[in-house]
Amino acid sequence: MAIKIDSLQNEKVKNIVKLRGSAGARKRQGLFAIEGRREIDLALAGGVEIENLFYCLDYAKQKPAIAEEKTVEVSKNIFSKISLRENPDGLLAVARIKELQLENIKLRAKPLLIILEAVEKPGNLGAILRTADAAGADAVIINDAKVDIYNPNVIRASQGTVFTVPVALSSVDETINFCKNSKIKIFVTTPDAKMEYIKVDYTSACAMVFGAEDIGLSKKWLEAADEKVKINMRGKIDSLNVSVSAAVVLFEAVRQRGK
Repeated sequence: MAIKIDSLQNEKVKNIVKLRGSAGARKRQGLFAIEGRREIDLALAGGVEIENLFYCLDYAKQKPAIAEEKTVEVSKNIFSKISLRENPDGLLAVARIKELQLENIKLRAKPLLIILEAVEKPGNLGAILRTADAAGADAVIINDAKVDIYNPNVIRASQGTVFTVPVALSSVDETINFCKNSKIKIFVTTPDAKMEYIKVDYTSACAMVFGAEDIGLSKKWLEAADEKVKINMRGKIDSLNVSVSAAVVLFEAVRQRGK
């Protein structure tokens, strides 16, 4: 039977606010919040374990198939407290963090990996995850993480694709060794490259590496590269937003790989 909560002082309600706003709380508890039916459905399809599903009948038309003992009905004012959205759909889940180790990534014969170093903005990370899903990437590997992948703004910007694409956290050295040992060609993006991105071959096993919004890639990645590529700029600036750059280069790889 579903639990009912009608008090803003309830500990479950207070804890959602903590999980929503604090990376430290998420890490300590091993829990995070997912808002929205689409995002919750994708999390369930991706094998994420739901601890509790909170729903508000003033907003929610139908709730996902969750065991009754895990569901919590809340009033409209409580859902307004725990929601981050202007137009909520009345569904919010608390879920268990699912960690992926680098060595457990499942690769195709000719994998396509996305590697991000020190990307700082939740919106950029979420957008790149969405692009990774659309491009059919094997995995996203994050080095020197500056933003928690379970940040609500990352989940929202990714449209829930943070649950559809394998995401692993790793150091630069570990990731370089992983690529070399797996015979994955490393393509780094940098405005200082001589080769335009459309003039190289992405049909073999490859990893696309993108750096921080302000300083780009570290010396380690630049030295480890098999190829350095750039997107030629026709205007006054020398580079694009990192999420836009990732989309441009990744879909050139998709084009070359065909079906």
